[in-house]
Amino acid sequence: VPDLHREDAESDWSADSWSDYGSRDKPGTTLGRTVPDGNVLFPDIFHTDHLLFYERFRAYQDYILADCKASEVKQFIAEYLGKVLEPSGWQAIWRTDVFEVLVGVVGVNFSALKAVVQLSEPFLCESQDGSFTLECMQELLELKEHQILLQELWVVYDESGEFDQTALAIEHVRFFYRCIWRTWDEEEEDEFDYFVRCVEPRLRLHYDVLEHRVPSGLVADYQNLLSQCEEVYEKFLNVRNSISSNDSDSEAENVSMVEGLKLYDKVEHLKQKLKLIENPLLRYVFGYQKYGSLQAKGLRPTGAKVTHVVPWTMTASLLHLLARDKLCPESCEGLEIQFHRDPLAAVNACYEGDRVIICPGHYVVDGVFCIADSVELEGYGLPDDVVIEKQGKGDNFFDCTGANIKISNLKLVQHDAVEGILNVHHGKTTLENCVLQCETTGITVRTSAELLMKNSDLYGAKGAGVEIYPGSACTLLHNGIHHCKEGILVKNFLDEDYEAPKITMVNNMIHNNEGYGVVLVRPVMASEMKDASAQGTEGMRQLLNLEKNRKNLLKNKLIKIRLFPALGNTQPTQAGDETACAEGSRQEQPGCVTDELELYKRAETSEQTENNSEIANVLGATSAKKSQMHKKRLSELGFTEADDNLMSQEMFVCVEGNQFKWNGKGSFGIFLF
Repeated sequence: VPDLHREDAESDWSADSWSDYGSRDKPGTTLGRTVPDGNVLFPDIFHTDHLLFYERFRAYQDYILADCKASEVKQFIAEYLGKVLEPSGWQAIWRTDVFEVLVGVVGVNFSALKAVVQLSEPFLCESQDGSFTLECMQELLELKEHQILLQELWVVYDESGEFDQTALAIEHVRFFYRCIWRTWDEEEEDEFDYFVRCVEPRLRLHYDVLEHRVPSGLVADYQNLLSQCEEVYEKFLNVRNSISSNDSDSEAENVSMVEGLKLYDKVEHLKQKLKLIENPLLRYVFGYQKYGSLQAKGLRPTGAKVTHVVPWTMTASLLHLLARDKLCPESCEGLEIQFHRDPLAAVNACYEGDRVIICPGHYVVDGVFCIADSVELEGYGLPDDVVIEKQGKGDNFFDCTGANIKISNLKLVQHDAVEGILNVHHGKTTLENCVLQCETTGITVRTSAELLMKNSDLYGAKGAGVEIYPGSACTLLHNGIHHCKEGILVKNFLDEDYEAPKITMVNNMIHNNEGYGVVLVRPVMASEMKDASAQGTEGMRQLLNLEKNRKNLLKNKLIKIRLFPALGNTQPTQAGDETACAEGSRQEQPGCVTDELELYKRAETSEQTENNSEIANVLGATSAKKSQMHKKRLSELGFTEADDNLMSQEMFVCVEGNQFKWNGKGSFGIFLF
């Protein structure tokens, strides 16, 4: 049996197993063909740029890169090509930004990832200005010693199937250097697995973008950051090379050293932001200002304020009720009313101070509610009676930038979305008595924005129910947040310039979430790493794996569990009577059953109180740490005294009366990155 397993393993690594898409033993090609950019002058080429995520993932993980380090990437690719690439006898189209020409491959320089080529006969070439003649191309090839990068070649279609693996191998190399590889990757630390650290997250991001799972604004930000990083890194390399080639200890050399350090720090900062977007878990930690240019209309030129009414069907009785309850409760003199067919049209017609009343009905909209003015949007009836459902793909559902927006008595239903159900980018948004059925994330409170959410129910988010960014203010009163990936996600400071968020959570029910009820996402501070090292291995394990301490939180209600003992002094558990009663129940003493139920309730109440104080203490301690860093930075700059408002960077936290039940990982956790 062992021999059979060994033979199976060896056969798995045979020449024919290097690709799922073609085999030398099978007659005929398994790949499609396509006309190169619609140009009928050239022969057809293999159609290889349509591969699925798992096809590329398997190729890079199993066959090409495996567990190589960053410095070994080129070597591993060369070894892979040596096993699957036909060394000669095939044609390809050599493509650059200015010309395309048909060439024949007569050899391969595997270590350089280049093919040795010669011009095919008859000579076929097309350029933008038509200036590349046969003589010009021959001269160009001689300058290049007839060696062309493999990624610049598109293999000419051959129905025999002999060159399927050659075409696929070149496609994998081309895709890797276009979409995965970064010029600074060679300087990554070699103790890390390059595929896990760089290839997989970038590959997932590429396909998430293709499948419209990433907001368009975030995609644009990523491309801008990538261009900036490439530009700054090139400057850094130039400075570094000038320093290494000059051994003098002159003033110019010292200036170059300082400039090089600044460029290096900037590169590292940009790389960190890129990694945040590449990581699907941390992608939305990086907040982008997508709607910063959205302008409010302001007041109407006439100065009037309009009430917009959206009826599903208008009846005389409904109109009478509207007039009694909403339109003319006291006096309706001078009141201007406009009727609309759907809520989106009504909101788009609003000016500063307008009011939108939506009558009972199920409204299906295809678009985004962009509210830039102070507008009040309310449903006439219970939330389940006034439903607004999003139809069609799109980044957002509700985007709020107005100074004072109020949304009440509505049920919002989101489908097939990329971003959250409601984004507060600027100003204050009040959400009252609403039901939010989410798709991706729930509500996002961006930097400098404010959210007041009360008496509402939010569920179904594949991310966090509520995301709170640095520099924001979030007040949550009497809400239910449940059946989400995480309940509430508090994002700590990505930059020292960000102020701490102001958070108030009172009497919320946070339950049945897959992860934590409340989770704090923040980077690991250098000082914490040093402190943890000083405290020993156990202290480091506690810092980096706090969530492991919560797995058995609900197993025993009679014992108080302190999950963060290192964050402050705690009082010992008063368990004398409880222990006695528990021991008595084991001995089946009949008089202790009622006492045990009472102790169970007391323990549960105590646990909820402890959860609230724990969250407040940890968030406050994190904010205090930032305040200390801020004071230290001011001191280094020479400011010995500072204004109290400037120094007041601490997170305002009020966490009381909240209940946390049946959350998969516990009530509160910290995610370090």
